[in-house]
Amino acid sequence: MEETKKYIQSFLSQNKIEIPKSKDSLFDDFINNEKNTIAVKIIKENQQLIMKDWKLKNRIDDIIQQSVFLANGTVNKTYESKIDFIALGWDDIIYYEFKNLEDTGLAFDTKKELLYGEPKISGDIKIKLFFKIDGEAEEVTLNEKTITLIINPDPKSLWKNIESDQNDPFSKEDNVAVSSQFLDKNIVVASKRGRSHANVGSFREDDFAFKNFSTNGWSILAVSDGAGSASLSRKGSKIACDSVVNYFEENLNAENLNQFDEIVLNHYNKTDPESSKKISHFVYNNLSKAAHFVNQKIEEFANINEEELRKFHATLIFALVKKYDFGYAILTFGVGDCPIGLLNKDLTEIKLMNFLDVGEFGGGTRFITMPEIFQSEKFSSRFGFKLVDDFSYLMLMTDGIYDPKFVVEANLERIEKWNEFLSDLKGNNEDGSKVDFEKGNTAIAAQLSNWMDFWSPGNHDDRTLAIIY
Repeated sequence: MEETKKYIQSFLSQNKIEIPKSKDSLFDDFINNEKNTIAVKIIKENQQLIMKDWKLKNRIDDIIQQSVFLANGTVNKTYESKIDFIALGWDDIIYYEFKNLEDTGLAFDTKKELLYGEPKISGDIKIKLFFKIDGEAEEVTLNEKTITLIINPDPKSLWKNIESDQNDPFSKEDNVAVSSQFLDKNIVVASKRGRSHANVGSFREDDFAFKNFSTNGWSILAVSDGAGSASLSRKGSKIACDSVVNYFEENLNAENLNQFDEIVLNHYNKTDPESSKKISHFVYNNLSKAAHFVNQKIEEFANINEEELRKFHATLIFALVKKYDFGYAILTFGVGDCPIGLLNKDLTEIKLMNFLDVGEFGGGTRFITMPEIFQSEKFSSRFGFKLVDDFSYLMLMTDGIYDPKFVVEANLERIEKWNEFLSDLKGNNEDGSKVDFEKGNTAIAAQLSNWMDFWSPGNHDDRTLAIIY
């Protein structure tokens, strides 16, 4: 009763009505009137209902207005983002469901509170959260909250793939991949036009060539990267590789080869203290002539077609290899920024068989078309030789592979980086693209070509990789 009295007094006071002392008895009778007591009770109950309803409405609006930040995703790339209800302060949500995820490639795991999947569409995805909080009636309509998820487009999809003009007199295939025998080992080579060229319909500038010479037991492999700034470098790289093969096909004669066989045998048996010098002389004499031959062939072609030689600028690396009973003799030459890597049998050592025209050369790539490389005092350092019992891989690559996978020149001499590279080739990559080096795998050329589609921001040049294994 006292509570009812205080409530009515407060109500009258708010309306500027005061109860004088002389009216106390009358006021007590008024309060004790059952009608008024019931009225106060109803008013207070309604006030409590109004307060409860306001708190519910306010809480629901707080949740609806609350910012929820989800990590951005990318089309075709695995996505996961936790929506932690406790961390968001949503412990009073007693029921919820997510909608508008259809056709997005995403789903929500209620147990893990995890939004996951592989997005299929790009843009601002408006995810709908329908929920009910503690205190709402069972039959109430669910509240709706919009959460925005940004899905970026697959970068690969932004690039065009326009075929090059195959009617051009210096045209070449945009993508080539082959596998074959190389001595008693296998070889796989893939050369793929870079996205930067495909995007505008220009040509693949890389090239390669290899051949086994059955008459003398030698095999040759050449790789060339045409200069991006040279308008006819695609032809320069092709002439370079083909000319290397042609030179050795015509000039590996029995007389000098027999002499070399004897020198190598003495070198292996350590019976001739001068064998190293003799080998260096043979390597320099024969491989330098091949390099000169390539330079002359490209120059001849430029003259015949009345074009400037610089339009045919191309790098060149090649390896001349022979199998002996006691191992493999590997002779190399290189000009430009394309590496030749020789991995030992148990993958514990890497031998970089050529220097790259970076660092002390001021970062400027040299080309086989430059006459000055033959007059340089460093010309002799462009040749390499290695006699090994066996090896696991001999790889020649252009900078379209080297730049994204090794990044800097120093990494080319780190065995751990080469093992990472091999692991990548064998499927340890975000695409799961795998090259199977098992003998008898007839699909290896296609596998290597597919692997070359890897995405690397900023690296969209032609890619050529030749592997003897």
